[in-house]
Amino acid sequence: MLIDRFLQYIKYEKGYSSHTFVSYETDLSQFEKFVKQRCGAEESSLDKVDSYLVREWIVSMMESGTAASSVNRKLSALKSFYSYLCEQGVIKKSPMTQVSAPKTKKRLPFFLKEEEMSDMLSGSSEVFEEGFEGVRDELIMETFYTLGIRLSELIGLKDTDVDLQAQTVLVNGKRNKQRYVPFGESLKQSMQAYLSIRDKEVPVRSGFFFLRPTGESLYPVLVYRIVHKYISVVSSMSKRSPHVLRHTFATAMLNNGAELEAVKELLGHSSLAATEVYTHTTFEQLQKNYKLAHPRA
Repeated sequence: MLIDRFLQYIKYEKGYSSHTFVSYETDLSQFEKFVKQRCGAEESSLDKVDSYLVREWIVSMMESGTAASSVNRKLSALKSFYSYLCEQGVIKKSPMTQVSAPKTKKRLPFFLKEEEMSDMLSGSSEVFEEGFEGVRDELIMETFYTLGIRLSELIGLKDTDVDLQAQTVLVNGKRNKQRYVPFGESLKQSMQAYLSIRDKEVPVRSGFFFLRPTGESLYPVLVYRIVHKYISVVSSMSKRSPHVLRHTFATAMLNNGAELEAVKELLGHSSLAATEVYTHTTFEQLQKNYKLAHPRA
């Protein structure tokens, strides 16, 4: 089956994340079902799909209330699938070359204010619980904010990736792309405090940097719960996910004079387009400051 071959390709040869794999599998299965309903054809007919049928699928999704952003994600999966078929010589031309994606409204990213993060990580507050898990959770929040890494990157950190002497972390990003992210003295001291209690309280360890009391690595739902819990203490914003802390990192960097290209490299973005959304955020912040400070604003 063409879809199965493609999924094996992105999993084992391209090294796509499990999240992307599941998304592509779902999206392609939905398209396959649509093709069968419209044409009464078998899966092998996916190599005979034309741009008209793809456009019809887009219209059907939009009419059913599917958000433009979701439609675009599905089209991205379809584009990758047909590019693969071209590379394999199954088809000569992708039907996606004549398909335009629906326009989406760009949303400004949610982020916490610098003073909110300071309140949370001041050290004098009673935000975090005592003991191993409290120290770990505080370091998780500080690491997200200080390094701007993704959820999967934090969970995947190993002891060998953290160099306390050089004050750098080797981050394994999307599609196995690696990057070094530096950190300062404050995070170094927090890491040392965590390692001290971790190595005492968790004698059997799996090699990952952040651990559960059992010595096993963290998992996404647990990290989501931790982040949601502590963002709720300092903010009433609706979004309270690990990605909010990544947005907070980028916004803080740009607000304090960092170059856009440098922020792009630290975040592990493949292009500046993904990073430029934060320039809108910082300009919005400048507008607020202007209105508060200028007598004629």
